[in-house]
Amino acid sequence: MKAMVLAAGLGTRLQPLTDDRPKAMVEVGGRTLLDITLARLRAFGIRDVILNVHHFADKVISFLNERDNFGMRIEVSREDVLLDTGGGLKKASWFFLEHSDPAGEPFILHNVDVVSTIDLQRVVQFHKDNQALATLAVQQRESSRYLLFDEQLQLCGRRIGREANPEIVRAASTTQALAFSGIHVISPRLLTLMKEEGIFSIVDSYLRLAGGGEKIIAFRADDYYWRDLGKPADLQQAARDLEQGVFSA
Repeated sequence: MKAMVLAAGLGTRLQPLTDDRPKAMVEVGGRTLLDITLARLRAFGIRDVILNVHHFADKVISFLNERDNFGMRIEVSREDVLLDTGGGLKKASWFFLEHSDPAGEPFILHNVDVVSTIDLQRVVQFHKDNQALATLAVQQRESSRYLLFDEQLQLCGRRIGREANPEIVRAASTTQALAFSGIHVISPRLLTLMKEEGIFSIVDSYLRLAGGGEKIIAFRADDYYWRDLGKPADLQQAARDLEQGVFSA
């Protein structure tokens, strides 16, 4: 199984920590976010990873070289211009389609700036059992942006905060608003269906495909620890959580 780590962002919310380093090189408990993410994927059995880089890209590459890629096969997808999640994945799609049937083994897409105890094995198995095109780990928590799912946990829209007029792409009698965790399991066939070009969010592709009848589903991860490390205060809290054994790195 393969994975992609999204690590190209500027990390502006983490300034001044990212004034001289990429977001992926910011540390929690003495370990970089990239190290923590790769260790998590490695523990799951993944040995083939591609990561996108942009901000201080050479520092990421040097870090990997110094550590002999952590004993993994790691490819780097350089972005001269930030392509967002969808554009970044599309640029790196060759990695998942090489020697592979588009209907073959799914892969994991993981943000570098989240830590969690979400059971990747369960998410992958849930994805396979439901024969989904993409499975998104979600939680019921406060967020500035929500994805909307129907009673069968299929994607049907999105909503910004508490706005009264959400975007609905597929009819549903009732919807539930859930916050996305930044962890996806994706079937390679999705890569052949991404018609968007240039800079775009993968959520745009998900919504278009869900509206066309494709199966984009939610994995409820409410019982797991999860934290977005977008701000210095989040890093501090994650360091305390790590010290207390709430999650491991």
